[in-house]
Amino acid sequence: PHQLQGLCAFLQLPSCSERLLVRFCSWLLALSPDLSYASAAVLAEQLFLARVQALTQPPSRHLMAALASFCSKYARPFCRALVAPILREPAAAPEQTKLVCELVEECLEPEGVRLVLRQVLEAPLSEKALRVVQAALARQVRAPRCSLRPRPRVSSLLTPLLQEELPAELLELLVLALCQQAPAFATSLRYAQLVMAVLTLYQSHVS
Repeated sequence: PHQLQGLCAFLQLPSCSERLLVRFCSWLLALSPDLSYASAAVLAEQLFLARVQALTQPPSRHLMAALASFCSKYARPFCRALVAPILREPAAAPEQTKLVCELVEECLEPEGVRLVLRQVLEAPLSEKALRVVQAALARQVRAPRCSLRPRPRVSSLLTPLLQEELPAELLELLVLALCQQAPAFATSLRYAQLVMAVLTLYQSHVS
C-alpha cells in the first residue's frame, strides 16, 4: 500500500482531471486478477477522498461516473476508505452527505448498502447520519443504476430494501440506536419519519 500511495502521487492521480479519472477507473475494472482489498482501499482514498471532501456543490457527471464505476466492483474497500471518513467528519458539507446518499440509493449493491448502514449505526447518530439511514431504507426495489438513465424519484421511506429484509443483527443495531438516542432527536422530523418507516417495514420484528 505505501508503494501504491507513492505511485499515485508520482502519477498525480489525486489531482488528475475528472475525464481522466473516468478512464482510469474503467481501466481498473478490466484488470485481471482483481485488486486486493488493501490496494483497492488505497486507490479509493487517493482517487476520491480529497475530491469529495472539497465538494461545495453537486459533483460533476464525470466524478459520479468514476465513483459509480469504482464502487461497482470494490464496494467494501470503497466504503472503508471513502464513505466512513465522510460519515465520521463532523464538519462535512451538505454536498458530501448528499453524495453518500446518492451512492446508497443509486450505485451500491445490497452488500455495500448494508455496510454503509452498519458504519452509520456504529457511531452516534446525527441529522446527517439519519439522512443516510433514510437513503438505505428508501432504496428502490431494483438493481442499482447509477449511470446515464434518468433516476426515478423515491416517493416514500417505506420501500423495502431490495426486496430483502435487513439481517436480524443489523435490524437490532438500528432499533437499538434509535431507542438509545431518541432524547437527542425529540424535535427532529427526520427522526420521527425514520422511526415510522422502521415500524412499518419491520412491524413483525419490532415489539
